Amino acid sequence: MSHPSKTVSVPRQKPPTPYSNYPQNQAQRPYYRDWSGADLKGANLKEKDLSGRKLIKADLSYADLSDSFLHKINLEEANLFRANLFRANLLRANLRSANLQQVNLVGADLSGADLSGADLSGAKVGSGNRIMVN
Repeated sequence: MSHPSKTVSVPRQKPPTPYSNYPQNQAQRPYYRDWSGADLKGANLKEKDLSGRKLIKADLSYADLSDSFLHKINLEEANLFRANLFRANLLRANLRSANLQQVNLVGADLSGADLSGADLSGAKVGSGNRIMVN
């Protein structure tokens, strides 16, 4: 005896937005937040919202992250050699043991950032920076 086919309706999920990473959305879209070990060398991430992302040991050398929102980003042991972080918001960012050699931090907000063990050799820091590190 055959059964009539049944149509099942699956609700469509909204595509991620620049604000998808706020706490009320974390349970809905946790699948794209961990980019640890990613090769983003030379990537154009200008004006992007990467807040809360995990990029542990990621390669962001030569990447353009200018004017990006990087609140609470985890860049522990990441390679940011010569990255452009001009006017980036790195509020409460984890930059422990990160390679920040020759990085452009002019105008960047590093309030509450953890820079312990980070290599800032040759980094450009302007007079307008907000630096209150933990």
